[in-house]
Amino acid sequence: MLDIKFLRDNPDIVKQNIKNKFQDHKLPLVDEVIQLDQENRDNKKEVEALRANKNQLSKQIGGLMKDGKKEEAEKIKAEVAAGNAKIDELTAKERTLEEEIKKRMMVIPNIIDPSVPIGKDDSENVELEKFGEPVVPDFEVPYHTDIMEKFNGIDLDAARKVAGNGFYYLMGDVARLHSAVIAYARDFMIDRGFTYCVPPFMIRSNVVTGVMSFDEMDAMMYKIEGEDLYLIGTSEHSMIGKFIDTHIKEDELPYTLTSYSPCFRKEKGAHGIEERGVYRIHQFEKQEMIVICKPEESMDWYNKLWKNTVDLFRSLDIPVRTLECCSGDLADLKVKSVDVEAWSPRQKKYFEVGSCSTLGDAQARRLGIRIKGENGNYFAHTLNNTVVAPPRMLIAFLENNLNEDGSVSIPEALRPYMGGMEKIEVK
Repeated sequence: MLDIKFLRDNPDIVKQNIKNKFQDHKLPLVDEVIQLDQENRDNKKEVEALRANKNQLSKQIGGLMKDGKKEEAEKIKAEVAAGNAKIDELTAKERTLEEEIKKRMMVIPNIIDPSVPIGKDDSENVELEKFGEPVVPDFEVPYHTDIMEKFNGIDLDAARKVAGNGFYYLMGDVARLHSAVIAYARDFMIDRGFTYCVPPFMIRSNVVTGVMSFDEMDAMMYKIEGEDLYLIGTSEHSMIGKFIDTHIKEDELPYTLTSYSPCFRKEKGAHGIEERGVYRIHQFEKQEMIVICKPEESMDWYNKLWKNTVDLFRSLDIPVRTLECCSGDLADLKVKSVDVEAWSPRQKKYFEVGSCSTLGDAQARRLGIRIKGENGNYFAHTLNNTVVAPPRMLIAFLENNLNEDGSVSIPEALRPYMGGMEKIEVK
């Protein structure tokens, strides 16, 4: 959420930002907010004037009563009562106006970084850099669920009977590989100085609306019926929520946390053939990283975060690239975002396995996360990034480490988490 003072002083910048995100239907909101804000400020001034007048009249009442002028005192009391009624009326109006302002401010997009390329959707995202040499083997690479089935490693049919489409049973060595990747990612981030955390897997509505836009919430979140609780779509939600309504000392920053959680997503809409299997699912597990820092440090942390993901994938012999998200592909709270994409030898192209974002002070402003500075309090900056999210990551792992005989090699870094196993063999 933007600072209303910034919007008030820079309406043209806010409108151009909306245009850059191809959300022209939101342009009227800027003028509506300015009009409502002016009305609210005028309303507050009237309340202040009425209260000042009430204080003066109250003093007069005391003096008149002391002088025995009861009749005059009663007239002023009646005037005070009328003033109180007007104050109550204007205070109620103030609450209504502030609610209307907030409702509009919550859907006006955050100001994107000047370096973000302008584009309508993800088709106009920009490749930044490749890491590792993408290889297409001489033999045919099967679809990822076919690879898993040769190890007796997945059962989608049983999952459909139990929970429906978008769920899975991972079995045997594939299930062990899944857990090994998560454990390896956890230790990888701990070794880089991040504090490990297992957060709540459900959050209240005030945290949901603090960490994401309404459109994202509707498309992603599962609500617990009859309770003010939602299943998290990523541990970033509860990890950022951990700091709701806090004042953090400057010398305590930055907070760098890495968290494990299951994730639950509606994943609305139809998906292509390459999104069958375990590519796009309703339930998965994830190792995440978040940073709470001072504004001047956020861009440095942004570059550190996506590099962590690249380094982890390269340590497992998986080629990756980074892709700068264009303006139209950025969620409303994001200032800048880069996707990390892994190489798929079967598809002969890259696909998304993680996303790194800086959100400026948008989440902190919504959640009330402030820094106690020498010259006063100010809002923190928040960042998040995927370390690894199996089972989607397993697609890249299996394809890039597949051998012609159908076995899958285990990179040296992962072997301690697989009991020393060097290969997963076909059953």
